[in-house]
Amino acid sequence: MCSHWVVLAFCCLGQLCADQSLKPQIAAPQLATNNPTLTTVALEKPFCMFDSSLRPNKSYVIYLYAMKESASAISSLVTTTNSKPLNSTFQQTSGGHLGPYKAALFSVPNCASPPKLTDVGDVNKASDVLKQYLFRVGDDTTCLYDPNFLAVCNPPLAPDTTYRFKYVLVDSTEVIIKDQTLWSDPIKTKRVKLPLKIDTWPGRRSGGMIVITSILSVLVFLLLAGLLASVSSAVMGSEDSSAETKHMSQTIQQSELRPQLSSE
Repeated sequence: MCSHWVVLAFCCLGQLCADQSLKPQIAAPQLATNNPTLTTVALEKPFCMFDSSLRPNKSYVIYLYAMKESASAISSLVTTTNSKPLNSTFQQTSGGHLGPYKAALFSVPNCASPPKLTDVGDVNKASDVLKQYLFRVGDDTTCLYDPNFLAVCNPPLAPDTTYRFKYVLVDSTEVIIKDQTLWSDPIKTKRVKLPLKIDTWPGRRSGGMIVITSILSVLVFLLLAGLLASVSSAVMGSEDSSAETKHMSQTIQQSELRPQLSSE
């Protein structure tokens, strides 16, 4: 009974229960900070989503598809005419612009024994828990340029671009689709900030103000350097003057003593 409530709470926390919403959800901020980034989106895996479609003694995998929102609705299908899953790649779809591409393939999450979210606070367990619970789209920076890469390629997403995602349940023996979610709500990656618009906390100065501040700082430095040079020169000059005065006084004293000695 207790385990049943744990599973139910887990599903509701992820907002992925079948009776609520059959679509991929962006990861909760508590589990994935700075999400989305410029080139990645962290999604919650489909826990408890396909339970009604799973059959005993069958083997299943999850396919994750991605496409840009600008792709037409006609090209958003992920099945072929014989119920086979689409195998379009990132390159073939121009990064999702022409239609969905297969971004990932992973095992069906175990709804009966999900990771303990309380372990996220444990430094030693947090990484494993997040890997089980989340999937980061766009996390592979090398697969597009590695000629020996044979797995499903999950290359970086485009900045300032809106994407949609879909989970598909595939019978891994027959390689046919058994179930699928709706496309996710639009999720937009972050925009690259121009240098003039960078938030320079805590002063919140613009790029122009930063340049002006830098120039003024250099001028102040040069002014201080000139002042120090002047003071140093003045001190050196006063020391030379006192030394010369002392030398002259000694010379005068010696010249006054010589007549006295000669008269004696």
